[in-house]
Amino acid sequence: MRIDLVSEHASPLAALGGADSGGQNVHVAELARGMARTGHEVVVHTRRDSPELPSRVEAVPGVTVEHVRAGPPRAVPKDELLPHMPEFGSGLAERWAAEPPDIVHAHFWMSGLAARRGLSGLSVPLVQTFHALGRVKRRHQGAKDPSPAEREQLESELARAVDLVVATCSDEVNELGGMGVPPERTAVVPCGIDLAKFVPRGVPRPRGDRYRVLSIGRIVERKGVDTVIEALAGVPDAELLVAGGPDRTRWSTDPEIERLSRCAEDAGVSDRVRFLGPVAHDEAPALYRSADVVVSAPWYEPFGTVPLEAMACGTPVIVTSVGGHRDTVLDGETGVLVPPRDSAELAREMRDLLRDPRRRAAMGAAGARRVRARYGWDRLVRETESVYHRVRERHGALATPTGGEP
Repeated sequence: MRIDLVSEHASPLAALGGADSGGQNVHVAELARGMARTGHEVVVHTRRDSPELPSRVEAVPGVTVEHVRAGPPRAVPKDELLPHMPEFGSGLAERWAAEPPDIVHAHFWMSGLAARRGLSGLSVPLVQTFHALGRVKRRHQGAKDPSPAEREQLESELARAVDLVVATCSDEVNELGGMGVPPERTAVVPCGIDLAKFVPRGVPRPRGDRYRVLSIGRIVERKGVDTVIEALAGVPDAELLVAGGPDRTRWSTDPEIERLSRCAEDAGVSDRVRFLGPVAHDEAPALYRSADVVVSAPWYEPFGTVPLEAMACGTPVIVTSVGGHRDTVLDGETGVLVPPRDSAELAREMRDLLRDPRRRAAMGAAGARRVRARYGWDRLVRETESVYHRVRERHGALATPTGGEP
């Protein structure tokens, strides 16, 4: 198959080149590489955000990245890209009129809008992965949500129009149902991780004698790091490492680092909280292995790869019972689920788990087995490929008139 992926703001080259990148960059890169290994031809369309970028780049054999002109050739925050999607879609239309793909898979809602425009008049199936839903984001962030005001309406229309939505967790299927998408027009394929990189064996990051709790990921308010800091007050024999966020040189001007530092002072734990700043992806496994427990406490989480990476490294997790966490973490077996924004409950679970080494070891081993059995990219690529074949068969059947030739 010729498979075209559309990822308007998240280029796979960031992940393929080893630079710091977000979950969507990594997801698209791994999916593209996996499909190419399976023998498919893959083209990834992403926005041209630098004048130096060539129009086409062969990322790896079988994967070509094409930079589409849409707006100024510079970095633009993703929440400001909507006005440029018509231009992006027109670029795709010109490309696909000359050489239509067998299937298109759009990643993020604006990619879907551009892909629909690009496929107008063509009989090519369109699959959509949202990675996050605007209605969920607005529910939890309210006025702090920087998304365009039209997002929810456009997203709902898109979800109902595409051939199939690939959700990353069962919670998203429920949300899509509320948007008018029936379950039979969805498929759940979770995100994956690199099973060769995240393994229990290996040299851990150096540590002291205190219990070590790790919080790792983006440093934004919805990730609930403040809840973890407040909970630390109830676990006096532990330290908390907070990995992620801006470079140390920007800490003094970063509002969230400043807020979390005040939170640590107010809780009386500033001497036991260490902000590490960004941690390279290659260094993350050693950091996971050095922790006694990894805590991920967001208010909401579309999927969340941190628990998977921790479990793959044999480290037990305590996570909030939200979004994708409810699929990936088996409560009491591979980790512990707690309510969001409940520092007292989180402190209790942290104390109980930290002081029970046998339980930690059992959870760590169970977590590593679960991740290896379910969340490797080879398996997820096969599942996605199966979705593509199913969508193409259904699309072809619908496009063939009754009594016509197949």
